[in-house]
Amino acid sequence: MTGNWKNRESADAIALTGLAQAQDRYDAFLCDIWGVLHNGEHGFAPAATTLRELRRRGKAVTLITNAPRPKGEVAEQLAALGIDPNCYDAIATSGDVCARAIAERAPRRPFHIGPERDRPVFAAAGALTMQDVAPVALAEADFVVCTGLVEDTQETPADYEDVLVDCRAKNLPMICANPDLVVYRGDQLVYCAGALAERYVELGGEVEQAGKPYAPIYRMAIGLLERAKGKPLDIDRILAIGDAIHTDIAGAATMGLDSLLITQGIHRTELHGPNSGALDTEAYKQFVESHGVTPVYRMSRLVW
Repeated sequence: MTGNWKNRESADAIALTGLAQAQDRYDAFLCDIWGVLHNGEHGFAPAATTLRELRRRGKAVTLITNAPRPKGEVAEQLAALGIDPNCYDAIATSGDVCARAIAERAPRRPFHIGPERDRPVFAAAGALTMQDVAPVALAEADFVVCTGLVEDTQETPADYEDVLVDCRAKNLPMICANPDLVVYRGDQLVYCAGALAERYVELGGEVEQAGKPYAPIYRMAIGLLERAKGKPLDIDRILAIGDAIHTDIAGAATMGLDSLLITQGIHRTELHGPNSGALDTEAYKQFVESHGVTPVYRMSRLVW
């Protein structure tokens, strides 16, 4: 297969029926998790099979995710969903990037906005700095760590207006541990930490983003790929796979990486209609033009 792989001017992308059609062009792969490998409730077996096949062929695979938890926690969730360690060489998480950012601020202490299940990020930060960085009350805090909504299946960003205003009144900088705005959990669309961070910026607050599409998580992920291959990698030989145009595809473009958009992920209603039918090619064209970034490839779901 040949084509204009970089700086594509067309609003379309090369349509693949399977990753086998393009895999020869690449030595290593960065693969998003939520929306590509699972939907929060069950794993996608064909996607897992695809990653295993890549590794069988000697390719390096790093999973790259905006999950606001350390990689160990994410690996456990993946295993429960049928995504076993044979599918990947390493995992780069927004939570691990966030933990480093918390550790860099020690001994200053954070206020936490998010559910209890995200607390391992503070333990990871404490292990890095060997200091107590556990969350404190807002009145005692030096900065804010936002990992998500406490009850994300019931709440919206509007429920956090008062606490965000209070944080802004104290002029506290925020670390956003998950830049995603929304994600599908099963068939339900739920808000993520990025939606709260977006509102905090509107209020005039300062936000440091830990995950995609920002560079720190890509530097971590590419470093893990190079460790798996045992050598430096040519950026032109790495393919980034994801389902979110504003994080996965935009982040890949910023880093100079080729990308593959999975269209039946977070944007499935926009691109496939309410019944998730065939791709609406005109809607797709308008979609990528409106976002100002075009993937090199597109595929409905990740399959071999």
